[in-house]
Amino acid sequence: MTPATREQWRELAREALRNSGRDVESPERALATTTYDGIAIAPLHDATDLPETLGLPPSAARTPGAPWEVRQRHEVADPEAVLADLENGVDSLWLAVAPHDLPRLLKGVHLDLISIVLDAGNRTREAADTVLALADGRPLRGCLGADPIGHAVRHGTNPDMSCMIELAHRCANALPGMRAIVVDATPYHEAGGGDAEELGCSIATGLTYLRELTGNGFSIREAFGQLEFRYAATADQFATIAKLRAARMLWARVAEVCGGPPSQLQHAVTSAAMMTRRDPWTNMLRTTLASFAAGVAGADAVTVRPFDDALGLPDGFSQRIARNTSALLVEEVHTAKVADPAGGSWYAERLTADLADKAWQWFQEIEEAGGMPEALGVIKDRLAATQAQRSRDIARRRTPIVGVSQYPHLTETPPMHTPTQSTPEGALPRIRYAQDFEDLRDLADAQSARPRVFLAAIGPVGEHSARVSFAESLFHAGGIETATGRPDYFAASGATVACLCSSDRLYDDHATAVAKALRAAGAKRIWLAGRDRYDGVDANLYAGCDVLDVLRTTLLEVGA
Repeated sequence: MTPATREQWRELAREALRNSGRDVESPERALATTTYDGIAIAPLHDATDLPETLGLPPSAARTPGAPWEVRQRHEVADPEAVLADLENGVDSLWLAVAPHDLPRLLKGVHLDLISIVLDAGNRTREAADTVLALADGRPLRGCLGADPIGHAVRHGTNPDMSCMIELAHRCANALPGMRAIVVDATPYHEAGGGDAEELGCSIATGLTYLRELTGNGFSIREAFGQLEFRYAATADQFATIAKLRAARMLWARVAEVCGGPPSQLQHAVTSAAMMTRRDPWTNMLRTTLASFAAGVAGADAVTVRPFDDALGLPDGFSQRIARNTSALLVEEVHTAKVADPAGGSWYAERLTADLADKAWQWFQEIEEAGGMPEALGVIKDRLAATQAQRSRDIARRRTPIVGVSQYPHLTETPPMHTPTQSTPEGALPRIRYAQDFEDLRDLADAQSARPRVFLAAIGPVGEHSARVSFAESLFHAGGIETATGRPDYFAASGATVACLCSSDRLYDDHATAVAKALRAAGAKRIWLAGRDRYDGVDANLYAGCDVLDVLRTTLLEVGA
């Protein structure tokens, strides 16, 4: 059988586009999508898309056949939860508790059999002293978690490098299994940044730490050996695979210039920004995709956030699901059996190379602005612009959030409200993509009676069913219930806002008259599901409209 050619695909694609009313010269450009980093994702890839250099740098991938560390995060001193994790597949603890809680938390834990990663912020030295005292001379593995720049951007403070240097000397001299420093790129992801922006910030931070270390007596090789990198993994599995692969390429480039080892120790943690408070069980699917992508990309350690992470501290069930996600991927899916399984894929290689190129450009901009953390003002502006673009897409459901903006569960029991953490002055914001929609759901739930919109269905079911379903989903995303019926049922519905739903053909004949009748029956506001404008209709709902604006306007009209 003769293989199809790209030109044959172009002709078929042009014909399909013409049939849909789009006459284009280049179907590749017409069907391409663009990421928040400005990378064009082509609809078709072949061998001509492969970059000159394939695969990962030497010694940069996890050992073939070796599983990643299952690293569970703990934010409260719950010894039972820690032991439950360690007895059921977890082999690395990420501890974000107060230093004085560490002895109780780690009582009975064989510290020499697991890895320990600390996350103590400005109390890192105290936490490190406590863990080293508990070890009592036994060998340790892991990272002491010094990250002065990461702490500074989270809290709006100036970074103090002295603790980092001190701990790095201690690790280099007496703790061969421990690293002192983590380069945490997740603050830039959680501030709304794109993948290339997260990567560029991480490389700039890593280089800043190398300069500090070598300026304080470390050799290049010793300095490289003190760093561990942390990245966010999202449900966009191909983007995550490309990001982690590109991170290794970028760090290998830094190593090539500096004369250091090319490997990068990676800790991937499922994205906090993608997690939802509403329909939280859907988060299990998001974190499964994200952890799969992290494993495929070769992450050395993976943390799966519990599905109820956005609701507060997890319970035993959600922690069990989180650790079992990695266990299933390793034991049943055999994800760790192959090194770099995405290597050689036309799409994955092209995306990796393009992402690495964009990230390197951004890294150079940071360096030109003075490097980290002097460039924080430039970084804030860049991340804010990306987040604004992302917010517009989310508001218009071009980037749908299942269970929140798309297919919402209107009758779910309202979750326990977790106040949003305020952002310290000068710090990067911490954003969850679903936050704006969920705030409106909270507002609607707080009313004595649930807000309601009447869907005025014009004509037979075949004429109005599609737009009724569209309008129902849209209003439910804001916690607004809907009642559907013939227009003359409006007065009995108890609603004060109406939405016309039918076909364009019937709108031409009936929309103006129905809108007039609804207004006479007491409708304060009248929407129409469709793009055409008619007398008496206040505004329109359609695919791509600003759904958040529609919901806010409607809630205002009903007195919420």
